[in-house]
Amino acid sequence: MGSAAEIRLLNGALALAERNVPRYTSYPSAPHFSAAVGPADYRTWLDALPRGARLSLYIHVPFCTELCFYCGCNTRAVRRPEPVDAYAEDLIAELKLLGALNGARLTHLHWGGGTPSILGPQWLETIAAQIASQFDLSALHEHAIELDPRRIDHAVVATLKTIGVNRASLGMQDASEHVQHAIGRVQPFEQVAHAAELLREAGIANLNLDLMYGLPKQSAADVARSAELACSLEPQRLALFGYAHVPWFKTHQRLIDAATLPGAAERLEQARVAAEVFASFGYEAVGLDHFALPEDELFIAASEGRLRRNFQGYTTDDADALIGVGASSIGKLPQGFVQNAPDTAGYARSIKRGTFATVKGLALSDDDILRASIIERLMCDLALDLDRFGGAAGFENEMTALADLASQGLVTMNGARIAVTEAGRPFIRIVAAVFDTYLAAAQKRHSIAV
Repeated sequence: MGSAAEIRLLNGALALAERNVPRYTSYPSAPHFSAAVGPADYRTWLDALPRGARLSLYIHVPFCTELCFYCGCNTRAVRRPEPVDAYAEDLIAELKLLGALNGARLTHLHWGGGTPSILGPQWLETIAAQIASQFDLSALHEHAIELDPRRIDHAVVATLKTIGVNRASLGMQDASEHVQHAIGRVQPFEQVAHAAELLREAGIANLNLDLMYGLPKQSAADVARSAELACSLEPQRLALFGYAHVPWFKTHQRLIDAATLPGAAERLEQARVAAEVFASFGYEAVGLDHFALPEDELFIAASEGRLRRNFQGYTTDDADALIGVGASSIGKLPQGFVQNAPDTAGYARSIKRGTFATVKGLALSDDDILRASIIERLMCDLALDLDRFGGAAGFENEMTALADLASQGLVTMNGARIAVTEAGRPFIRIVAAVFDTYLAAAQKRHSIAV
């Protein structure tokens, strides 16, 4: 059963695992955005970008043919082509509103959703052509898309190759049939393998696979088997996300029986066994929940301290600004964050009026910028030297909180230098939260830490 000290440490870890904290894909996190930032602010911020700025572009497609029960994305199910066609026209119109950025260098382009491939070959090509007509793509390093393996065929893959996609993320989640039925996503592993084969045959060789733990009726054995199958496809990168059960925010998650969800101890074990499987296949841990082959640029960036974190997760993207296009898309500029209307109707009304669909955002203070940098380095490096940020003075409360985490074996401290231990890796969001001055105001709106 373990010593009394070991039991105390385990109980403390379980209590931390059940805390609600952000995923820190931004700081401050999205729940703190407000209507104080609107379309006029966005236009001003865009106009202030210097000539020669390097940009990252994100295109959001909020449609799927059916909605998975676990989904936390901003998307909805559609069966008719008309809403998709109308939305595609709005995407092009919004791109045209970015005319002030014409000629700017695009270094990263990412299609997310939803299911971006639902646009179909014609719209994918038309939107890509619009992007190419506005931006300088000569420095485009990564052109990525998120894909549902059940919605991939030769025509879609051929189009992706034509428009220059060079990285694809496949949503695998879990390979066990009983888990798939519990989450409303029946997807035999053979479909995932076939999708990977189609992409590679087309020359799209850079593959990511996304898996999940903490799903209903899911066991550690299910997670281990799914991890082994995923590794058998030899993707360059793997992501392992903990399911966030937030039915008060995503009402379709009420279709999941909360009584069938794994508890904190089970979730910790599931994450642990998956990491062990990945390591046995030669994958290296990157940050909180990513794994990459040693020769992959994500791992190289992590080992060199160049890893970044944004709304797409861990990335090598170091662009000067992120431009979000589409309903609910979030942009990040030096002055702050902007977010489009989350509903497609509200988004469309603004775009058809010839105005940006910005409905909220947040102007960054100097303290926000400082803490965002600190949190990003913790999330990316699992280490922090506060002397790089002006020293520990002014962070007395944070140092006290870190000392408490050190007493639980989750971090080590050497003056202003903090390092997350291997035991603390699953709790890195807790460590980062020490520097979050906004957390108390929206803690219940976030998912549990592990």
